[in-house]
Amino acid sequence: MRAYRHALSLAEHYQAKLVALHVVELWRHPSVGFTASAGLYEEFSQTLCEGGKDQLQEFVKQNPHDAVQPDLLVHEGIAADSILSMAQARKADVIVMGTHGRRGYDRLMLGSVTDRVMRKASCPVLVVSHARDAASTGTKHRLTQVLFCTDFSANSKRALRYAISATEEYDAVLTLLHVLEEASSKKLAAKTAATERLEKLILPEERRNLKVKTTVRVGNPYQEIIQLASELSADIVIMGVHGRGALDLAVFGSTTYRVMQLGPCPVLAVRT
Repeated sequence: MRAYRHALSLAEHYQAKLVALHVVELWRHPSVGFTASAGLYEEFSQTLCEGGKDQLQEFVKQNPHDAVQPDLLVHEGIAADSILSMAQARKADVIVMGTHGRRGYDRLMLGSVTDRVMRKASCPVLVVSHARDAASTGTKHRLTQVLFCTDFSANSKRALRYAISATEEYDAVLTLLHVLEEASSKKLAAKTAATERLEKLILPEERRNLKVKTTVRVGNPYQEIIQLASELSADIVIMGVHGRGALDLAVFGSTTYRVMQLGPCPVLAVRT
């Protein structure tokens, strides 16, 4: 529901078309495997889809919006695949999703629809977690503090363009953050070098229309990002995301995923 409210707010602000998609996954209904004929299978599938449509209509009615009338779509299939194909077909500018908070072994075994979409979508994915945020009680959500996190990789470059765009659109304050993972005897020199790199990310002519701050911290990346987001009362965290697989993520972890799950505000994940 919180994710839907964010979607409404974005659609209203940008005067965009909003598509509300629900995917019926037959594998979640083991009894479908015991249908005696193809006809019964089709009837069972149709019943589920009709029920899904009723649920989607009821869901949308709980948050009526005069300025935004969403298209309601119900598909049968695998959730992540259906979302990705629909986003491609509709040439979506952004996908907005909620996330449940599963982590570790449970997430590896059961998978995460949000995580799979985030790592394969050609457009950015705005992820709204279970954490309470400013838009949890309304559909108006204005950005005043944008936190952009970078590791200076190619993944970060595309994400920066979205951070600049959002900052300009809402006349917000943009904070650029880099986290040094290891403290060493050259920590001061490393922080100075990182600060200089942050300063060079945005061209001087772009800075004229932006309110920009830079900060470099030392520590665990996801913990430092979450801490700063809380200190700033950030409205959104914008990050690049790698397209690694589930096993790789289970072993090595994902800074973006942890910030999405544990952070105080929505995260816009931008894949290269």
